[in-house]
Amino acid sequence: MARYTESVCRQCRRETEKLFLKGDRCYSEKCAIERRPFIPGQHGKGRRQKLSEYGIQLREKQKVKRIYGVLEQQFRNYFKKADRQKGVTGDNLLVLLERRMDNVIFRLGLATSRKEARQLVNHGHFTLNGKKADIPSLLVKVGDVIVVRGKSKDSPKLQEIKAQAAYKTPPEWLEIDAENLTGRVVGYPTREQIGLDIKENLIVELYSR
Repeated sequence: MARYTESVCRQCRRETEKLFLKGDRCYSEKCAIERRPFIPGQHGKGRRQKLSEYGIQLREKQKVKRIYGVLEQQFRNYFKKADRQKGVTGDNLLVLLERRMDNVIFRLGLATSRKEARQLVNHGHFTLNGKKADIPSLLVKVGDVIVVRGKSKDSPKLQEIKAQAAYKTPPEWLEIDAENLTGRVVGYPTREQIGLDIKENLIVELYSR
């Protein structure tokens, strides 16, 4: 499967805001936005952006894609699915993205970033309802139980995450047993619980052109 392989810090700089793609580093003075708060590239520092209506909508879509780590075709498929569902299309889109396996692992506190969560899922460190789950794009459902696999619990990385998870509080639609590295989906997120600074109406307007 295709994936983005360049520096994720460039993505934050391109959107001129923190997207929190590198976990704890984003909260430190090493954050690229703190050191170089301008668009990447040779002329980025002196470049002034004057965006059209289309440009504003496009940047919002790109920002959401980068936050959740999905590429264009995947994102377009999520939008089509959200548009077919009952309710507000923009809200449906964000709920679908939140239900991704890699995002749920991140939200549970079992990874420091969505990128790290995706890697952990790819490497087969988790089970979903007792079965190995190594596809980051799996959509979880209410009642699903996510558990760190037996052998994986002893790895230094998972032990480090376990220590950190004890001090993190997941959103209300998830439950975590940090001691046993077990998470449960108790509901679907509301727009308020997602809490990201996203103008999803701009994405709907873009795809409605």
